[in-house]
Amino acid sequence: MATKVIYFTVAGKEEQAEFRSTDNQDDVRDIFRAAAEAGPHDILKLYNTKGNLINISSKLEQNTPESRYKLDVVAAQCTEQLGFNIHNVESRLQNLEKKILVDKGDTPSLVYDIRHKVEEFRERLEHVDHLSWLGLSKDISVKTSLKPFWDKNNSPKQNDAHYKRIFEKFKKMSTVQVTDEVRDYLKKPTFDNWQWDDAEMLILLQQMYIDLGFLTKFNIELSVLQHWLFEVYRHYNPVPFHNFKHCFMVAQMMYGMTWLIDLSSYIDDLEVLVLITSAICHDLGHPGYNNAYQINARTELALRYNDISPLENHHCSVAFEILEKNNANIFRNVPVDTFKRIREGMIKCILATDMAKHSEIVNNFKSLIPNFDFKNKEHKSLLMMILIKVADISNEARPLEVAEPWLDCLLTEFFTQSDVEKLEGLPVAPFMDREKVTKSSSQMGFIKYVLLPLFEALGELFPCIEEQIIEPVRIGLKYYTDMHSAQQEELIKRRGSRELTGELTDELRSALDMPKIEETEIASPAGASYSKPENGKIKS
Repeated sequence: MATKVIYFTVAGKEEQAEFRSTDNQDDVRDIFRAAAEAGPHDILKLYNTKGNLINISSKLEQNTPESRYKLDVVAAQCTEQLGFNIHNVESRLQNLEKKILVDKGDTPSLVYDIRHKVEEFRERLEHVDHLSWLGLSKDISVKTSLKPFWDKNNSPKQNDAHYKRIFEKFKKMSTVQVTDEVRDYLKKPTFDNWQWDDAEMLILLQQMYIDLGFLTKFNIELSVLQHWLFEVYRHYNPVPFHNFKHCFMVAQMMYGMTWLIDLSSYIDDLEVLVLITSAICHDLGHPGYNNAYQINARTELALRYNDISPLENHHCSVAFEILEKNNANIFRNVPVDTFKRIREGMIKCILATDMAKHSEIVNNFKSLIPNFDFKNKEHKSLLMMILIKVADISNEARPLEVAEPWLDCLLTEFFTQSDVEKLEGLPVAPFMDREKVTKSSSQMGFIKYVLLPLFEALGELFPCIEEQIIEPVRIGLKYYTDMHSAQQEELIKRRGSRELTGELTDELRSALDMPKIEETEIASPAGASYSKPENGKIKS
């Protein structure tokens, strides 16, 4: 088998490395590590003749002795133990904050000071020079133990200094190549967002546009794409669920489905661009309170949009306000007619995420499946609505260790809203009331009557999603059903021989803190409610 020879210098000394194009990345790195006499935890950085940082892998472009690469060893002995320790400190601080909040009801200023110092230390560690253990070549096989913990007093402070740090880090990291391993992982529904910080997620969103060829196909300048992504980041609020991380996860699932289904074989490149861009923008400016609250409280958004999808209309409006900025307008080089198509498509996709329209969209799509025509504009438009809806509520298609923390975030946002509604004398949806809902009860109906019918409808058109997207949802349903059954069994044991038949008594329900079994309200991430299905149909 043919081998490849790479010429380079390290510490002023000329070296050369020989390997096969089939060798894995770790083996190739070990060759360069040996040449540099670097330790197992030292960070290697390879530069081409133009001074650009390039990825060390078997795909390195072969050079000559006259065009040697330059190999540097940086952050020597920056051990993995250091990375472990900072996560450990953050986890312990998180637990301390939670304990203080539960016990005392208030967080002392001293805790805020400690957290600020930890964040500053982490910022220094995450500088672009240390990316081998925290950045774009991180060990994606390691699952983080950190779980999100939210309360209205503890949301991150997102001031000008914060945004400046994120943008600077984003720009610095843009000079680093994303590894092939991470690029492949980015295409999978199993992607774990809890391992990545905001600047890293901006890099990964940028990589989506690069790998889909959008920069070339639509003449998008890289600097404009970066400013647009950063403006999008700035316009997401630090609320428990509908935040930038959620935006990223929806975009990542859409990106994953694009590759899994091979969407470009069924719809054109512009429609794929619309889907990815809509996914990124679909919750811009979300205040953390759903449409029902907006309408019942007669908020400015409800008045502005006449109670018609106030949030989704707001998200669209913010998206196009950002695009009005010339240095952030990724579509500024497309023809007017093309932009008109993009705008029309984005509006349709984002408005489709209003769960009040769920049944209508799903039923219309199901009726088309037997005779679906990919050349029919209306058929493709409805498919795009279904795709963004699947991506929007796809957390349960991910591994449980990724999905369950998102449920915690969602319930926190729901409970915060219901607490406010009680104080303001507004109607409270049962699925948002902390006194009536549990994890298992909130998910069982939602998965069974909302998620699975939607996902299975898409699966009829694209059977390739069955194993990676639909089956994990069924596993999630079984998980929460078993959890619910275990809660009931535990309750029976605690109450001795008392039989649990028909409705639970108030005393028993209070002991378990669970809703009535016959509760007809089903929760959704968008905060819409549904009545229990009759004859397989959902009433919105």
